[in-house]
Amino acid sequence: MTTFTSTLPAGEVLRSTAAAASMFSQRPFGPGARAGIHEPAALRRHPHIVRFAEVEADLDLLIDRAIAAIADGEPIDDEILGHYVHIASLVRAVSFREGKLLEQAVERLAKANPNITVLTQSLKLPLVKAALEAVSGNDWSCLDGIKLDCEAPAKGSYTPDLIVVNRARRTAYILDLKRSLASYGDTSRLEELKLKMMTSAMVLPDWLYKHHKRMMVDTVEVAIIDGASRPSDHATGIWALSEIDDLLEIDGVAACMAELRLRFGRRVQQLLEAEARKALGVMATVALGAAHSSTMPSKSLIALNGPARSYEDEQAIAARDEDDGDCDLGYFDDDQDEPEPVRIRVGFARRPRRH
Repeated sequence: MTTFTSTLPAGEVLRSTAAAASMFSQRPFGPGARAGIHEPAALRRHPHIVRFAEVEADLDLLIDRAIAAIADGEPIDDEILGHYVHIASLVRAVSFREGKLLEQAVERLAKANPNITVLTQSLKLPLVKAALEAVSGNDWSCLDGIKLDCEAPAKGSYTPDLIVVNRARRTAYILDLKRSLASYGDTSRLEELKLKMMTSAMVLPDWLYKHHKRMMVDTVEVAIIDGASRPSDHATGIWALSEIDDLLEIDGVAACMAELRLRFGRRVQQLLEAEARKALGVMATVALGAAHSSTMPSKSLIALNGPARSYEDEQAIAARDEDDGDCDLGYFDDDQDEPEPVRIRVGFARRPRRH
């Protein structure tokens, strides 16, 4: 068995996301127009191809479901965010739903390659202790050919987003799709994720054979897919979403994913704009009400002291209070004995005892 991070074949040149996306802007529209991607034969790199027009209805349905799930969320009142709590709730939901949308879209687009099987359910892979020790104490390249029992003693588990199996090549890919890796830049979370993925890769062949109808692979590769398509680093398992054609061996997947994210982004921005207008409308109503109340004639204050005490009497009482010597610093006797030491108790906070 071979286990390593995914890399591109040497000498191949990837088409950029911008070039792929431009295919959509140049295609004709209208009732009689023939929609789709028309790649020159020289640009074809894989035997299988998917065009956005062929999957448009399915991908739009996925977008509709994601937007509906985002909009259905009920935010919890927040004293700090106030009327803007709905906007914050939407932003948090978008981060989660976009990741799920990418997974579902990859699963749908992978059907263009009949040799590909995508596993999405019950993907809880054990982090076998022996595998953890092997990955932690050795260079990844030294572990080629090692396969471990998935039922050996484990220390936790890892659930990948997708497991893609190319039956023709007998190769399995453990994929983790992120909407963006920007938040992983200065933290150790990315290295922890890679450790779990590589540990899972060492038991995946045995796990597939035992749990998925004797499915057999002799190569396992791990890849973290960056949805924002920032510069990739295949030597460390980082792949841009714009390069996913080479993992699935299907031309056009990256272009379809780019169009999917573009449409999803438009819908999300429309949702946020509508919610922002609601929040601003509420704030404008509150401000108008405050301005209206300030123009109303002020009512006389209620005399809490009763009619028997005049303003002059109040001033006289206040003057006597100011002359009270009890508040002077000299009131305290310098000759007083120092207080005796007191035993201080420390510990966790507890409820005061009732008297």
